[in-house]
Amino acid sequence: MAINKKSLLFLLLTLMLALVLAACAGGSDSENTSEEPTEETEGTEGSEGTASEGAEGGDLILAVLSDASSLDPAGSNDVPSSVVQANIYETLVNRDENNEIVPGLAESWEQVDDTTWSFKLREGVKFHDGEEFNAEVVKMNLDRILDPAVASPRLFLFEMITNVEVVSDYEVNITTEYPFAPLLAHLSHNGGGMVSPASIEADYEALNGGADPGSVISENPVGTGFFKFESWNPGSEIKLVKNEDYWGEEGAKVDSVTFRVVPDSQVRAADLETGNVHIIDPVQPNEVERINNSGVASVNQKASSSLAYLGFNTEKAPFDDPLVRQAISKAIDREAIISGIYDNYGIPAIGPLAPGIFGYTEDIDAIEYNMDEAKALLEEAGMADGFETTLWTNDNPQRQAIAVLVQEALAELNITVEIEVMEFGTYLEQTAAGQHDMFILGWSNPTGDADYGMYALFHSSQKGNPGNRSFYENPEVDELLDQGRRETDPAAREAIYAEVAQLLTDDAPMAFLLHTEYLTGISDNVQGFDIGTDGIYQLRDVTINE
Repeated sequence: MAINKKSLLFLLLTLMLALVLAACAGGSDSENTSEEPTEETEGTEGSEGTASEGAEGGDLILAVLSDASSLDPAGSNDVPSSVVQANIYETLVNRDENNEIVPGLAESWEQVDDTTWSFKLREGVKFHDGEEFNAEVVKMNLDRILDPAVASPRLFLFEMITNVEVVSDYEVNITTEYPFAPLLAHLSHNGGGMVSPASIEADYEALNGGADPGSVISENPVGTGFFKFESWNPGSEIKLVKNEDYWGEEGAKVDSVTFRVVPDSQVRAADLETGNVHIIDPVQPNEVERINNSGVASVNQKASSSLAYLGFNTEKAPFDDPLVRQAISKAIDREAIISGIYDNYGIPAIGPLAPGIFGYTEDIDAIEYNMDEAKALLEEAGMADGFETTLWTNDNPQRQAIAVLVQEALAELNITVEIEVMEFGTYLEQTAAGQHDMFILGWSNPTGDADYGMYALFHSSQKGNPGNRSFYENPEVDELLDQGRRETDPAAREAIYAEVAQLLTDDAPMAFLLHTEYLTGISDNVQGFDIGTDGIYQLRDVTINE
């Protein structure tokens, strides 16, 4: 839907007045995509109980902003999907809170040579449908995500893999085209979640019959995780139940988990305070004080690895001109966004990587807010008289508020901006198709490595659904990103990504806005909950004490 300028201004002013009357600072919902949906920012973590404090059993209910788009690990690359997938499927390896690789479905591994890794798999692991997990299943899953017919948006995670060899029932070798330093980190991504072989066979059968790839798996996802899929009412809720036959020593503590889609943040907060739900995500920054003082719940603050950004369609005029893109980027006051919308729960972004991500550097000539310089750049581009354009956003109120501030800022450059708000699934589909001018979105970094934070967003081979919704293409950037994948020396990799960061500053395919904090509301009756820096919920140890 389109929102005219006056209506948006009235909406924003009404919101700010309400916040003043409530004696709270202004804000809105937090980032929600890998797409979306942020890493080291200032702040403290909220209280986190331990599983031993509560009794096992009970039905955990989460109220979330957006529904999943797919429950197939190869079928989507957005956070609302990932948070559900991560509790159904498991990966060969995991990342712990220190960003270290730890065992998952593989109990050990070793590097055989520069391009070959050998993995010893756990024995006795069963899928939810009773199928056995083994080396053949690993090969089947990785071969599937590499299959062009599947057209996975997560292909970039594994496209360097050239061969998956079954050595024995519980040993598999993975060979890459070139030495790829972050392979283990990529294998920890839930895009590498292991799907039941019976589900894969059924999905291929449907695909050969004309169905969309992943349709069978998404409708009835089957993994090895501590929760099993029970039902999905699209747009309403997804329900998982405890896997009573989980292979690990410790399975889930609660009987079930329901992800209830509640787009309205005020309704989410009210549901938390009245006990209708146990966890809400996200909490608006202006609601933090209210929830913390409610006596029934508190807010968990967690630094994230995500980036909020304003993207340009660089294949469309006038956004095909770097001067225009730089001008717009300079016209955006990031501090005003952080203080006025995020209530200071975030830090300005100087590039695509958040502090704490491998490859992050402050040693770049970053774009800073300067309206005079913005006007000069636009004049240099021959666009001093401005132009008319559209800015797309989705059902995330914070992004809508950012859109209003961008609209007002660009009016000073004689740029007339019409804001269009879309449902999240439609928004992802249409930005992937390149139908937009400008758009606001986020990108999280679940691997903790610069390759994930740069390759999908800026390599020309990743245009559209994989991540490069700016449709950006720069041969020099492509070459450097390819080098970053092949380089094994950490210092050399850091130098490569620093060079890429500066080129991205100069080209400005997007305006890097901020790295936020994840704000999650948790009932005082809930213990053991955590959220990763990638926005993925940690639900195995959650208990409810009611």
